[in-house]
Amino acid sequence: MNVVPSETPLRHGMAEAQVILKPQKARPFFGRHPWVLDSAIDHVEGHVADGGVVDLLSHTGKFVARGLYNPHSRIRVRLYTWSPADVLDEDFWRRRIAQAVERRRQLGYDRPEGAARLIYSEADGLSGLVVDRYAHYLVAQVTALAMQTRVDRLLPLLVEAVAPQGIVVRTDRALARLEGLASDEERSWGAVPEGPVFIEEHGIRYGIELGIGQKTGFYLDQRENRRAAAAYVRGGRVLDLFCYTGGFSLAAARLGAASHVLGIDGSQKAIAVAHAGVELNSLPGVRFEVADCFDALDALVAEGERFDMVILDPPKFTRSRKSVDEALRAYHRINRLAVTLIPPGGTLVTCSCSGSVTREDFLYMLAGVAQQSGRDIQVLEQRGAAPDHPVSATCLETEYLKCFICRVV
Repeated sequence: MNVVPSETPLRHGMAEAQVILKPQKARPFFGRHPWVLDSAIDHVEGHVADGGVVDLLSHTGKFVARGLYNPHSRIRVRLYTWSPADVLDEDFWRRRIAQAVERRRQLGYDRPEGAARLIYSEADGLSGLVVDRYAHYLVAQVTALAMQTRVDRLLPLLVEAVAPQGIVVRTDRALARLEGLASDEERSWGAVPEGPVFIEEHGIRYGIELGIGQKTGFYLDQRENRRAAAAYVRGGRVLDLFCYTGGFSLAAARLGAASHVLGIDGSQKAIAVAHAGVELNSLPGVRFEVADCFDALDALVAEGERFDMVILDPPKFTRSRKSVDEALRAYHRINRLAVTLIPPGGTLVTCSCSGSVTREDFLYMLAGVAQQSGRDIQVLEQRGAAPDHPVSATCLETEYLKCFICRVV
């Protein structure tokens, strides 16, 4: 349904209350980390509404930063400015949105037939808001109460900055539970198509169902990794596991001239989109199957199959450090089986989008795979997300994607 403008304007932007930190807790926030956890807060002075503006003060009363308050979340305050002169009003959000859009233009990610992440939450100073552009349409993902309370007023600012034909707003259900968000609200602006939106990336056409499935409908963060991996295909046979809508598969076929590509994913909807991509790009050597990827790996190993390249791009195996060991066991299992399928000199492209799993964790996991398989694994490239997903040096949580291109000896 179309957005109905809120009767309540964006808040005036000055602090409604003051959040006082506990002693010895201010350093990370003077260091510009944008998340204030409830455990760092001593008390709140004044009354503040959900999503209201607050000033963050040290225990001695020194101004640290200005942000937005959420009493329902472990991230109690999200910080947006470290200048007391900044007012979190409509002009502030307009400037932030315009700056983020301009950065993508500077990257050359503004081709009208292409796709890009226009706003990447903390990395663009807009914690709790992600906006992806697919050709002439936007998908906005709200991940914080502060942004959900303002979304009706932020959409016109996106229209002003980008002039899209339509906008879809979605909320991640898992994050909604953590943030106390309404996860079932459907919002849109403009003319949102019922069918797929078509984009082009590296000369490959993709049909995107806006806001359906993982993330906002497509793995934009793997944009440059798809091209990098394809350079190692060199006409060989490729297995793409957890292939989703077939991004790596189609790139391997078109850019790497793969002789045969098999993509497997557990989502029937994703595979239907992948099949459409084969037809759209006239790539008859690409085949997709719906199956549990763990079971499929076991079956392929049992059948003695061999692939010159195996690509592993699974969904998150963990959302917190508490379950990292369990996640690493899952990563070890799929990588150990993948290595079995690769002949000497073949290529393993292995990814993790679990932010709680560090690069060091992942490398240690690969070392364990090498030891148990008796195969040398040479890391040729360590890659991350595309440049439209920048990493904030003061919020390293924005670095989540790891993509290792390896030679298996």
